[in-house]
Amino acid sequence: MNYLWAGMIIVGIIFGAFNGKMPEVTNEALDSAKEAVTLCITMMGVMSFWVGMMEIASKSGVIELASKKMGPLLRFLFPGIPEGHPAKEHIAVNFISNFLGLGWAATPAGLKAMEELEKLEEERRRYDGKRTAGKRRAVPRGVASNEMCTFLILNISSLQLIPMNVIAYRSQYGSVNPTAIVGPAIAATAVSTAAAVVFCKVMEWKRRI
Repeated sequence: MNYLWAGMIIVGIIFGAFNGKMPEVTNEALDSAKEAVTLCITMMGVMSFWVGMMEIASKSGVIELASKKMGPLLRFLFPGIPEGHPAKEHIAVNFISNFLGLGWAATPAGLKAMEELEKLEEERRRYDGKRTAGKRRAVPRGVASNEMCTFLILNISSLQLIPMNVIAYRSQYGSVNPTAIVGPAIAATAVSTAAAVVFCKVMEWKRRI
């Protein structure tokens, strides 16, 4: 991505230079830098508010309660994760954050979930090392497990009820109705999440046969 963006910037500057548009390129670069700072301030306020709300929900036990309520769903999506494993709580927090459109707030929980899933694979590898017969349960070191792949795919497709980031962007750039995106966002992410679940279950079934 770094090379892609750098290439686009260089091509734009060269194109502007050959077409006598360097003053416009310079002005747009300065204006864009100003807009970037303003947008960051706007997003900082929005995300601070919602991250704070998530922290209050966590301290008050709402997140823990929601995680327990999500138990059947998590068992369906991640049948290989043992009951009571810490990864499930982090996955639940990540799903809830993404559901509320808090992609930035979901990142820490997602990283912790991946760490716990890696620890689970280490436990499986140690167990496999003691076994003398039967198929291996753990994947080789450096290879993502089935649970890791499922979590990553669901995290990317993530169903969103309130796309806060997009609403903030639309508000920043003068949209008359920033929340008009809510309906289409719910429909689009519902389809993407359903497709992700079907794909993960099909791949899980193929691994078993």
